[in-house]
Amino acid sequence: MSKIKPAKEHVDLKRGVDYIGVTVNFLVHDGNGRILLQKRSKQCRDEQGRWDIGGGAVEFGESLDEAVLRELREELNVDPVSYEFVQHYDAHRINDGLPTHWIAITYAVQVDPNKVSIGEPHKIDEIGWFNQDTLPEPRHSMFHKAHEIALKKNILK
Repeated sequence: MSKIKPAKEHVDLKRGVDYIGVTVNFLVHDGNGRILLQKRSKQCRDEQGRWDIGGGAVEFGESLDEAVLRELREELNVDPVSYEFVQHYDAHRINDGLPTHWIAITYAVQVDPNKVSIGEPHKIDEIGWFNQDTLPEPRHSMFHKAHEIALKKNILK
C-alpha cells in the first residue's frame, strides 16, 4: 500500500456529502451461484438492518485493488480466490435528509465460503449465502445495482 498522505486533513468535510466519495464495492460469490450478503448493524453510517454487499471508501494514496483486498480482509477475514473489476456507477441517495454522491467501483470476488467470517461485528450483524430465490429483505437501496451485475455476469443462480 502506498504511504502517500494528503497535504491537509479536512476533518470537517464528509465524503459523499461535502464532496464526491469513491468507494470499492464487492459482490462476493462462491462460484456456484450464491452471493454473500451482510446485514448492516445499528452502528453503520446508514441503512441499518438492511442486507448489502461489501465495500468501503478508497483511502488517499491507495489503489483500487488495494482497497478491495483491504476491505475484504477487514469485513470478512478472507482473501479472494479471484477478483475482477466489473463496472462503476454513480450512487446518488438521500441520507438523513442530505443528498449523497459516491462513485462506486464494483468488483466480483470469488472466495472460499468456508473461510469467511465477520471481521467487523460492530458494523455487521450477520452474513449469509443466498441464491436468486432466497435473497433476504430488506435490502440496501443500491442493492439493485449489485443484483444487475450478478445476473449479467451469471454469478447469481
